[in-house]
Amino acid sequence: MNLGQLKIFYLTSKMGSLSKAAEKLNITQPAVTKGIQRLQEYYEIKLFNRFGKKLVLTDVGNAVYKIAEKIFDLEIHAEDTIREFLQQKQGHIRIDASESFGAYYLPSIVNPVSKEHPNVRFSVNILPSALVVENVANLNNDIGFISFPIENEKVICREILEDHMIFVAPSSHPLVNKRRLTYMDLSGQPIIVHEKGSFSYQITHHFLKKHMIDFSVPLEFSSNRAISKAVEDGLGIALVSKKIVLDHLRIKKMAVLPFPGPPITRKYYIVHHKDKYFSEVLNQLIKKVAQWASKYHKSLLG
Repeated sequence: MNLGQLKIFYLTSKMGSLSKAAEKLNITQPAVTKGIQRLQEYYEIKLFNRFGKKLVLTDVGNAVYKIAEKIFDLEIHAEDTIREFLQQKQGHIRIDASESFGAYYLPSIVNPVSKEHPNVRFSVNILPSALVVENVANLNNDIGFISFPIENEKVICREILEDHMIFVAPSSHPLVNKRRLTYMDLSGQPIIVHEKGSFSYQITHHFLKKHMIDFSVPLEFSSNRAISKAVEDGLGIALVSKKIVLDHLRIKKMAVLPFPGPPITRKYYIVHHKDKYFSEVLNQLIKKVAQWASKYHKSLLG
């Protein structure tokens, strides 16, 4: 099989456009069309049906696409392996992380490794968990950190941390002085939450509904910092990961409410491509994740 023609077919299928495939391959659009035609003529098959400007894979086209995807994923793996081998202890580690983990947990992991390897550039992007997984599957990063478990045939997902969540309120809030809250004490309280669809929102909403707590939502934010600021300003209470508000608690700008019932926990996960080549530095970073998570877990129990 002519791999050049197969790649033309693969990129055209992936991008859904002859012109975009031509741009990606740095060839002309007629060359893309001819490459696909030759592949079809050689095997006497039809890979696409055309509906106006839209290209739709035939059944055999879809089967060939899935095989081609694996072939060209391996091509990227090979290039990645060679690059890492040549660079050895130099290079670039690309990390994607969800907002909570990336902003509040990841610096404690990445910063020490970065100091040990000054010739390696670390870049961290804060993205929604779904986009982190998409980038992992497409080999657009080296590792990722997300807020919920996923199933993807290209991705390995492993739990790394279970954190406690706490209700926080302004230091002057009347509930702060109670020795122990009941679920009814939370009824009628304005609750500041993450935006709908986020994992934090799901946890908060599930808890309140489970215990039949009446509540209002004056504010929704996509930022933990914005939620913390709103709590400090007396606009409501919030259910957040303990790590996120440690600094605010230390300077007494907010307080922990005596929590009714058993603790609520949330988990974080590390994700990487199942065939990812791990350089020495990336291996050290992953070991650091495990060490840090173990230490942090012990601090919660203590």
